[in-house]
Amino acid sequence: MNRAHNAGQALKAIRWAQDTGFSNISIDLIYGSPSLDDGRWEKNIAKAVSLKIPHLSCYALTVEKKTALHSLILEKKMAPVDPDRQAGQFFLLMDSLEKAGYEHYEISNFALPGKRSRHNSAYWLGKKYLGLGPSAHSFNGISRQWNVANNMLYTQSLGKNTLAFEIEYLTPVQKLNEYIMTSIRTMEGIDLFHVSENFGKEAGESILSNSLYYCRDLKLEQKNSRLVLTQEGKLFFEKNEIPAI
Repeated sequence: MNRAHNAGQALKAIRWAQDTGFSNISIDLIYGSPSLDDGRWEKNIAKAVSLKIPHLSCYALTVEKKTALHSLILEKKMAPVDPDRQAGQFFLLMDSLEKAGYEHYEISNFALPGKRSRHNSAYWLGKKYLGLGPSAHSFNGISRQWNVANNMLYTQSLGKNTLAFEIEYLTPVQKLNEYIMTSIRTMEGIDLFHVSENFGKEAGESILSNSLYYCRDLKLEQKNSRLVLTQEGKLFFEKNEIPAI
């Protein structure tokens, strides 16, 4: 993948961090690459578990244009990504980490109890946040704004005691759509009571009605007042095939 480091250096970095006293750390794992077979993927998962990493972010490989891997695939020097293998490795990941005691609390994120990412969870739960610096985004529940990306323009605006940014005010429909898109990614799922209380009873009834197809297709399941993805449903999200409900 043309990375600047190798597996040995990555392991050293983890051990250095742990030896220095950092216990609450997170690592990223990528699966579904053409050169990664199921056996090696299982070993990677087992290594992360043995290192007692409290938080794991795991992503299916996406081949971006103009990258070294994309060129190798075009030149037939590397096999293309196999969607079926990616799906199989996603299920291996979920099963292995569940047995190891990890919560699959968001589509791509796994954590030992009490070790969820508080920062990213704020996005998924629709909480307010403040972004500082060029390109930084902020959200106050009503509007979203983002600072100018250019470092020079950002600095100049601060020198004038102003801030160069763009802003958008979210409509009720946008807020509802964002809630659906973020909450369904989490293990708690969509809270129909929350929808009814904040977006109206009709919105809650509509979501429930439209979800029945996916429940019958075993992509969703209803747990009391919540709609939660099944393992099959999680696979659709991991492939970016997002069901409209």
